[in-house]
Amino acid sequence: MTERRLISSGSKFEEEIGYSRAVVVGDDIWVSGTTGYDYATMTIAPDVAAQCDQTFRNIAAALAQADATLDDVVRVTFIVPNRADWEPCWPVVKKYFGKARPASTLIHAGLQTDAMKIEIEVTARRRG
Repeated sequence: MTERRLISSGSKFEEEIGYSRAVVVGDDIWVSGTTGYDYATMTIAPDVAAQCDQTFRNIAAALAQADATLDDVVRVTFIVPNRADWEPCWPVVKKYFGKARPASTLIHAGLQTDAMKIEIEVTARRRG
């Protein structure tokens, strides 16, 4: 049986609510919806492009714990509350996914707080 490994960002909410930043089973990695919260400074930028950039750095950190990179991402879901906030993120998305070019979905929906302007969820598969 393939081992199931849980990856934590250290957020207290993971234990309180009952989820993991990422779950690894074999070569497959599922990363939870991630926002642009900067855990080093405990802040979130007001600008959506800056949040998008930080979100990718947060996801990359989780993937690194699973011995993977953003180039291993095969599926991504973007969630933005404000439709107008999506286009400013395009250059950031291209910066991080220009090589991987994963299958993608965009959803317009509310997020946990009004300060959050984007949430990104990914699925990756490590290459053998």
